[in-house]
Amino acid sequence: MSLEWLPAKDHLGLVAPVVRGAINDGEPWTEGLEVASIDPAISDTAAFMEHTGITAAQSANCLVVAGRRGDDERIAVCLVLATTRADVNKVVRKRLDVRRASFMSMDDAVGGTQMEFGGITPLGLPADWPIWADTRVIEQPWVVIGAGVRAAKLRIRGAAVADLPGVEVVDGLAAEIG
Repeated sequence: MSLEWLPAKDHLGLVAPVVRGAINDGEPWTEGLEVASIDPAISDTAAFMEHTGITAAQSANCLVVAGRRGDDERIAVCLVLATTRADVNKVVRKRLDVRRASFMSMDDAVGGTQMEFGGITPLGLPADWPIWADTRVIEQPWVVIGAGVRAAKLRIRGAAVADLPGVEVVDGLAAEIG
C-alpha cells in the first residue's frame, strides 16, 4: 500500500483536535510536516509497517509512562524508534525519580492525552508532561508518528522532533531490540 502524504497544515481534519491545535501554532517544526490517511486496522506499528513498507527505523513509537513518588503521580512521554525499546526500568524510572515506572494503562493514556490508543503522538500533549525523544529519532531524515487518531499518521523530519514543544532529546533513552 502506498501512502499519499499531504501537507498537514492543509489537512488538519485528518488529525485529533488536540494535535490540530498544536499544528495551528505555526512553529518552524511544522515546515514539511505531512499527514496520510490510513486504515485504522493497520495503525499498530507492526501492521502499519507490513502494509506500507515503512521500516522500523522510519517509525517512532510514542509511549506514556507513569510512576509514583508518594502521592505524586509522575508522567513522561517517550518517543523511540520501532527498532528500539524504551529503557523504562532504568533511564525513565531514574529521570522520573520514582521507585517503579510502567506504561500507563490504555484508559488513562487515552483520557490524559485526548487521543486514540494506537495514535498517541508527541503533539498536543498536556503541557506538564515531559516528552523525551531518543537520540536515534532525531538522527533519522524523517520518522512516521501517530496523528492522535488511528486513521492517520504524520511524517516529520527527525531533526524537527527536537524542536517540538516540550521535547528533550535523551541519549540512551532506548536500546536496540535483539
